[in-house]
Amino acid sequence: MARKMLKDEDMAVADGGSYDYDLFVIGAGSGGVRGSRTSASFGAKVAICELPFNPISSDWQGGHGGTCVIRGCVPKKIMVYGASFWGEFEDSKNFGWEINGDINFNWKKLLENKTQEIVRLNGVYQRILGNSGVTMIEGAGSLVDAHTVEVTKPDSSKQRYTAKHILIATGSRAQRVNIPGKELAITSDEALSLEEVPKRAIILGGGYIAVEFASIWKGMGAEVDLFYRKELPLRGFDDEMRAIVASNLQGRGIRLHPGTNLSELSKTADGIKVVTDKGQELIADVVLFATGRKPNSQRLNLEAAGVEIDQIGAIKVDEYSRTSIPNIWAVGDVTNRINLTPVALMEATCFSVSDYSNLSPYQNGCVKFFFLCNSSNFTFNL
Repeated sequence: MARKMLKDEDMAVADGGSYDYDLFVIGAGSGGVRGSRTSASFGAKVAICELPFNPISSDWQGGHGGTCVIRGCVPKKIMVYGASFWGEFEDSKNFGWEINGDINFNWKKLLENKTQEIVRLNGVYQRILGNSGVTMIEGAGSLVDAHTVEVTKPDSSKQRYTAKHILIATGSRAQRVNIPGKELAITSDEALSLEEVPKRAIILGGGYIAVEFASIWKGMGAEVDLFYRKELPLRGFDDEMRAIVASNLQGRGIRLHPGTNLSELSKTADGIKVVTDKGQELIADVVLFATGRKPNSQRLNLEAAGVEIDQIGAIKVDEYSRTSIPNIWAVGDVTNRINLTPVALMEATCFSVSDYSNLSPYQNGCVKFFFLCNSSNFTFNL
């Protein structure tokens, strides 16, 4: 889908009076931070609200930087790097290295360093916003009407703010499959913050998150079983590559269960008992559901402003990232288009240039910007 830019003459928002802000952004993840600071650079008066920091997300916990920085790409890569060394140690013996004695792995040290890094990055994003002149407000934002946002602060107090434009960038959250005992399973959020490395891990899902965690835990010494519905993992990727990945996973000792789902989880003295739809029974220390994500739209009170959503709760937007209400916009995973950080960044950039170029020193309409999210070609002429 093309992400397009609106010219000034295409804007159909009536300025019905004065507002606290030109732009109020709900959510300080990749899209929200980019949209707010870029708009501020054009001269807009901008505020952004974000939940208090926590490595594990909830309706009342989040943090500046969003999923990618706090509980996604960044901490996951730290885990991937940590898990890769065991294979390197083994391979080194074939190249003349003699490793005497045991090689010990300190999970708590890795976890501590991972947490320190995402805390640091949370602070970096806050400084970026502050240096851009964006007003930061801690709390959960929701709509009162098309021009009013109510923020519930950590102390449960509420404050309302008005804005000419509102940008929603609340992202998405990992979801659990609705089967008996689902509360015993974890998502990728918790998987990045486990107190101990599991000795026996079961993963449900065949996407890249499932495959990555299978590799991480196997690299750290766990016994791993990977269950997925299709014949090969990584649905949507090249079939030849999928077959090679499956072969490599098996070669590392990960047990694959294609065409198999989980039907029930229960707690036992030995661990979590897992029953599959084929009647298999296994025991695990950890069961990870890597079965997709759901847009974070439930607590936004979208109906109060008339913002439309689809059947899974994703905010409906046009090619300009504009919702059913002309002055309310949405970017990133909450729209469930292409759920990748670089896409959210470019959607937010396009939004900012559309709306706030007329607040820059340049003349109205001087900005021409067109971007295709599935192409590397774009033009940006001032």
